[in-house]
Amino acid sequence: MGVVWKALDTTLAREVALKLLPPSLSGDPEHLEMFEREARALASLNHPNIVTVFSVEEAEGHRFLTMELVRGRTLGAIIPVGGMPLRALLEIAVPLTDAIDAAHRRGIAHRDLKPGNIMVSDEARVKVLDFGLATVTPARALVDAQDLPTWSTGRDLGFGGTVYYMSPEQLEGRDVDHRADIFALGLLLYEMATGQRPFQRQTPAAVIAATIRDEAPAPTRRRPDLPPLFDRIVAGCLAKDPDRRTQSALDVGHALRRIWPSEGADASRAQRSVAVLPFTDLSPERDQGYFCEGIAEEILTALHGVRGLRVASRPSAFRLKASGADARAIGEELGVNALLDGSVRKAGDRVRITVELVDVGDGFRLWSERYDRELRDIFAVQDDIARRVAEALEITLTSKERDAFKRPATSDLAAYDFYLRGRQFYYLYNRRGVTFARDLFSRAIELDATYARAHAGVADCECFLYLYAGRDPARLEAALASSRRAIEIAPDLAEAHASRGVALSLTGQHAEAEAAFEQSIRINPDLFEAHYFYARDSFAQGKLERAIQQYEEASRVRPDDYQSPLLVAQSLADLGRTAEAEAARRRGVRIVEDHIALNPDDSRALYMAANGLVALGDRERGLEWAARARALDPDDPMLLYNVGCIYSLAGDVDSALDCLELAVQNGLRQRAWLEHDSNLDPLRGHARFEALMQRLA
Repeated sequence: MGVVWKALDTTLAREVALKLLPPSLSGDPEHLEMFEREARALASLNHPNIVTVFSVEEAEGHRFLTMELVRGRTLGAIIPVGGMPLRALLEIAVPLTDAIDAAHRRGIAHRDLKPGNIMVSDEARVKVLDFGLATVTPARALVDAQDLPTWSTGRDLGFGGTVYYMSPEQLEGRDVDHRADIFALGLLLYEMATGQRPFQRQTPAAVIAATIRDEAPAPTRRRPDLPPLFDRIVAGCLAKDPDRRTQSALDVGHALRRIWPSEGADASRAQRSVAVLPFTDLSPERDQGYFCEGIAEEILTALHGVRGLRVASRPSAFRLKASGADARAIGEELGVNALLDGSVRKAGDRVRITVELVDVGDGFRLWSERYDRELRDIFAVQDDIARRVAEALEITLTSKERDAFKRPATSDLAAYDFYLRGRQFYYLYNRRGVTFARDLFSRAIELDATYARAHAGVADCECFLYLYAGRDPARLEAALASSRRAIEIAPDLAEAHASRGVALSLTGQHAEAEAAFEQSIRINPDLFEAHYFYARDSFAQGKLERAIQQYEEASRVRPDDYQSPLLVAQSLADLGRTAEAEAARRRGVRIVEDHIALNPDDSRALYMAANGLVALGDRERGLEWAARARALDPDDPMLLYNVGCIYSLAGDVDSALDCLELAVQNGLRQRAWLEHDSNLDPLRGHARFEALMQRLA
């Protein structure tokens, strides 16, 4: 490509490098174009790890570049036979990825990365050289791979590049983009780590065939002391298909930083936490919201089973995504250090899922992938995403965890679709939505009788409808039967044990309910429903200390839930912890204020906050909110009970008793609530209240 001389710039009194085309090529238009391409590429770059070009000159018929003079050795000259120590490798590889990323963000692909084109100066600074094969597009930040410009290699330059460091698409003469440099980067990392090329063969033809066809042996097979994550980084770079390859040098660099030797694997694992955001619907009709949310929830559920990984709750993550907050703000509010986000495009029997895992602290992408598959492969895709997320977070999965990923909840696509639609309606938390959800879960079970989550879903719906739509004993029987069946099918499903606990609690089998909640929490300590309903059951028994503990755990898991702080306040007050009770009520009211701004018809939020307001001394506003709630659903027994508590707190005994009598008349059967609820203390001894207690005996 050229001849390089050391020279003295007499004007600025500095040593420089002069790069000239050799005389044999100086008259060749093609090589002149390559020479000028390098000048344009380097002139547009300003990075400490890329050699600087000072000027393009012509004198006495010679074209030449004046460039920064780098004293040192090429990378090829310093790689030892057995590979470089990990720290030394990273001290070169990380700035190398920074340099490549800087070029890519300016629209420049190098296309000839190899040890001879990378210098390590006497000051140990990495410098990328020789952009003679670079391709230049209008300077702009590069975006998604499918939107990137492509450049031809074989058609305009012949067989450009160096065979040992070329990507499969370059060797086949196909169009290439910046991801050819990512492949070359993987080859360089492999050689730096092991001292060997992954596709070392006897002849160039054999090298080409191996690069296109063969999988590289894992670096740890040749260097067992390397961390397992290094294997995954290299494998991501060396994917044959550019769409399945790691998509940016930035991602590679960030992954390399995570294996710096001073970081202990155990400490890293202990600190791992992630939130899964609802995926964006990119389908043509934009009618797959339930499917997108369902996929995200399935991945979230799978990750919950990974030891040492904390996963943010579904409602919190989904709410913050809807708010439009940026990744860092979402991560900070949820207290996680990584976010998984993605999009889904479903058309006919095909689905495209694009996902990326982002580090909250610095915004770097830890891992990304695009899956173009048939719809029937959706379960395998979800398994792969969950596994790759855990690996990107440096968590070594146990064999049991890997096996769990490979066991889909169902193999029936239609049943899966019914289940996902059912979850969407269940999360509306109103009678109509939950009734529809129960029917959809039942249809899923008709298609797959062993679908444990669908059975647990039916149990949840039956319990909800028992509480909020009339106390029909048949609903409890159905809930008990469905939760029992869910546990028989999937004994390790935390949701099934939580559903069982709720059903047992509502039937008064408190010891059995406690055992079910405890088992659910052992399986998944971050399952909100287990903590919340365990607290409810404990309160109904008058076990206030345990109720406080479980309500606080529920708030930890789901910080944006208004129920737990408002309910725990009563137990705190009953135990004389007045200041804590007041703080909890104020927090709960603040959450409700934000909530009803978006959900003005949420009667439960209104009456629960009304209770908190009256207890805080804001009697007028509390009674106003209670009236708003009652107007929305005047015959609901749960609502009437709670409004009765509010009137009792406010000192209106007659109105309180009116509401309680209507609640019992409309189906309320929870005598323990009336017996233990301190809100109702002003009513005790009143003849009408005693009559109600006898009626419920």
